[in-house]
Order: sequence, then structure tokens, then C-alpha cells
Amino acid sequence: MKSFVLISGPRDAGPGEREVMLERATAVLEQLEVDDVTRIDVPGKGSGDEASDAGIRLPVQALIPALQSGSLFGDRVGVLVVDAQSLLKAEAEVISEVIAVADEAAVAAVFVAAGTIPAPLGKTLKSRAEQISVKRLTERSAGDWLTAAARERHLRLDEGAADALIKVFGTDVGSLGRALDQLAVDHDAVTAQEVGERFKNRPDEPVWMYGDAVSRGSVGDALRRLEDFLHHDHPLVLLAYLNNDLRRRALAAAASDYEAFVAADGGRPGYALEKVWKAKNRTKGE
Repeated sequence: MKSFVLISGPRDAGPGEREVMLERATAVLEQLEVDDVTRIDVPGKGSGDEASDAGIRLPVQALIPALQSGSLFGDRVGVLVVDAQSLLKAEAEVISEVIAVADEAAVAAVFVAAGTIPAPLGKTLKSRAEQISVKRLTERSAGDWLTAAARERHLRLDEGAADALIKVFGTDVGSLGRALDQLAVDHDAVTAQEVGERFKNRPDEPVWMYGDAVSRGSVGDALRRLEDFLHHDHPLVLLAYLNNDLRRRALAAAASDYEAFVAADGGRPGYALEKVWKAKNRTKGE
């Protein structure tokens, strides 16, 4: 494995995807046999953090010397950069220059990004780093994760228990893991009834999961997700989502091709626009 690794997830990664990306990062650093790891959490753009004359924000400044120095004992040091998609252009330029001349025998770096890393760092990592992609989690993939996680804890999920856990926690594998840890304390096997009695509230999920259920015509799933969303969030957030979704559907209906649709929406292609465009074509075909 290369000393530089880029773990990429969906632009609007939720807690489940973020948990999987960080799990992959930990596994990579273990595989590279790096014990001394410096973690850099990149702040969001517009966070107001103090910056140097070169435009490097204070939380990011430690990344530069970490990439340039090795261990005093000759061992390779590790760097974990979380939320690399939030790097500013000036930061991306400096880090790209450092990585281009970094000694891979002295340092290993894992970049975790939900979306695209700014240029020129994104281009540099594309050529120098190993690429690992984390796809958007679905309830099916979360179910697969849950089965494996339960097995690791020597916990048997009886019929319906896995579905009950996903109904409560959705695709948030971090919360699912913590739920399994609680259950494993005093259980060898778990039933759906025990899950229902122990865990009541479902944490918030992205509102697009409700929209997907409506698009599929899954009435029961849509109503359940609507109830969950309104329990954890404000109705105006839902109205804003529906307004934006209808706007995009109208733009897609009027566009001659996908490129024209993207341009009309603002010129930023992505999964959300592709989904609307495909839905338009399916409707036309029907």
C-alpha cells in the first residue's frame, strides 16, 4: 500500500458514512504499521479561525511540519487529515507542494474527504495516493455492516432484530455499533421485542431519505420517515427540501440534456442532480 491514501465519501456524508470512512482510515494506518499518528480536523470554510500570513488557518498549521518530519527513532510517523474537502485554496496549494517532495519512508498520511478536495491538492493526491471510495450507505448495506458487527461481538440477532435496530438507528453505523455494545453486555441473543423496549427514538436522518421513499411509492416507509423527521427536525427544513426538489424536477423537465439541466441548477453536478435526471427519464419512459 502507498504511504499516502485518500478515502473519499459522498459530498453530503451522514454520520454513518463518516463512521465508515474513519474506520477505513484507522485500518489503513494499522496496515501501514504507524503508531504515532497526528490527527488534523480541518475546520469548515468560513469558520473564522485565525490564519497566518500565508492563509493557513491555525488548526491546519500543524499539518505542514507533521508531513515534513519523521520520527527521531527512525520509525514512520502518521498523519490523519479529517474533512480534507474543507481545506482552503491557499492551504491546498501549500500541502500539495509538501506532499510532492515528502519522504514516503518517513511519513504516511491518510486524507478523509466527504466530496472533492480543492486543487491542486486533489490532483496531487490522485497521482501519489492510493484511492479508497466509500459509497453512500443504504439500509441494506447498513444491515450487512450490522450482521458483521454483531458477529464480532459474539452476539446473535434473532429474526427481525436487525430490521428493528435499523428502524431505530437508520444507516448511522456509529449508533448501531454503540447499541450492539450495550446489548452485548447482558445478551447472547437479541430479539426484535428487546430492541423495541430498549431503544425508542430514532436519530435524525438526511431528509432526502424521505424523498426517496416517496419517489419509490413506498407509502409505509415514507410515512415512517416523515414521522421520524418531524420528531427530530423542524417542518420548515422539510418544506425547504421539497421546494428545492420540485424546482429541480421542473428544471429537469425543461432541459434538453443533462448538461443543460446542471447549468440551469447552478453548474455543480453531483449525485443529487443525477438522481433527479434519472427519475425524469424513468417517468418519461413510463
